[in-house]
Amino acid sequence: MQASRARLFKEYKEVQREKSADPDIQLVCDDSNIFKWTALIKGPSETPYEGGVFQLAFAVPEQYPLQPPQVRFLTKIFHPNVHFKTGEICLDILKNAWSPAWTLQSVCRAIIALMAHPEPDSPLNCDSGNLLRSGDIRGFQSMARMYTRLAAMPKKGNCLQYGRPCQAL
Repeated sequence: MQASRARLFKEYKEVQREKSADPDIQLVCDDSNIFKWTALIKGPSETPYEGGVFQLAFAVPEQYPLQPPQVRFLTKIFHPNVHFKTGEICLDILKNAWSPAWTLQSVCRAIIALMAHPEPDSPLNCDSGNLLRSGDIRGFQSMARMYTRLAAMPKKGNCLQYGRPCQAL
């Protein structure tokens, strides 16, 4: 557990030092628990998520970095690799392809890449996956844009999220 704390403190210091290095990601550590983090990520350009700000929750295990963090979307998102109700993310690096070389920041980058390049063959959201697999790109993009507008583009601080108030980058 001591090694995981040291690693997380190192990552925390790096995030503080390089805040402006990656304007699409804002990682924040919980004030009272180094094993709980949240992130705000911007939707990738030229995708239905463009213009949206999505909140992620990280639960970091005591065996980190030997085990991956549990990450889920707090902001509702229509995406084949994200469970619509729970926000669970289907991403190989969060499961069997994890490596201690990954950081919380690089996990955020991988999630942004997944947003831009969905994998409809391993869906957690079957409706979204079925639209893409059947070739209905327009239908998928329309639904994804609608949910991005409803949940990730807040008006006066109000948005639909998994039981949490939203913030903006």
